[in-house]
Amino acid sequence: MEENVIDLVADDLADLLRQLDGWELEVDGRDVTLATTGLLFERIEPDWRTQFLEVISDPTVAYMLMLLGIYGLIFEGYNPGAIVPGVVGAVAMLLALFSFQILPVNYAGLALILLGVILMFSEFLVPSFGALGIGGIAAFVFGSVILIDTDVPGFGVSTPLIFSIALAGSLALLGIVWFAMRSRSRPVVSGVEEMADETAEALEDFEHEGPVWVHGERWTARSKNPVTKGQRLSVTMVEGLVLHVEPAGPDQ
Repeated sequence: MEENVIDLVADDLADLLRQLDGWELEVDGRDVTLATTGLLFERIEPDWRTQFLEVISDPTVAYMLMLLGIYGLIFEGYNPGAIVPGVVGAVAMLLALFSFQILPVNYAGLALILLGVILMFSEFLVPSFGALGIGGIAAFVFGSVILIDTDVPGFGVSTPLIFSIALAGSLALLGIVWFAMRSRSRPVVSGVEEMADETAEALEDFEHEGPVWVHGERWTARSKNPVTKGQRLSVTMVEGLVLHVEPAGPDQ
């Protein structure tokens, strides 16, 4: 009122009506005098649709709907026919897009979030010992922070929520790296590589090539030295379906 930009201050709606009584206004070129004494007023409460739109237009809710939509569609893409993740993801994504339509969204932040999610899922499929995952988490956090482009205090995505999701992703990434490093130090237990240095038993006498028994299977083996039936042999190399062997040492 000191700056002459408002006309009056009222404590509540009844006080406002009392102060407006007798005011003269110009409406459509003619003067109108307000008569508000004893005026009845009706309060219209928001219906369920308005309340629902109010909920999903909250920046944090819109953010969670977007993540639910992204992860749902990705899971459906990797597991075709699951149906439920795809349906839930599609509905959540459409609701998030509607919310973003009425929110001041920074599309660079949205792109960073999508890039971060893609990089983190790529780490699950193509383990890079953390390179893809770390980049994905960084992009995800930066995108989430700048997603809502406004300076209004409190109007943005919840910071604890952002870092909680980033922490969960980091823990999953550490688990992937740990399993990858652990698998590298474990001995091979299947495949052709596992046959090297295994001990075989000759099934009959042969000089250059003959049958041997190893891992419960009959294989064709080649040896530079004559072999006698029942002799224990050490596998030195696997060439297709043929094993290269030599006499086993005394400790085998």
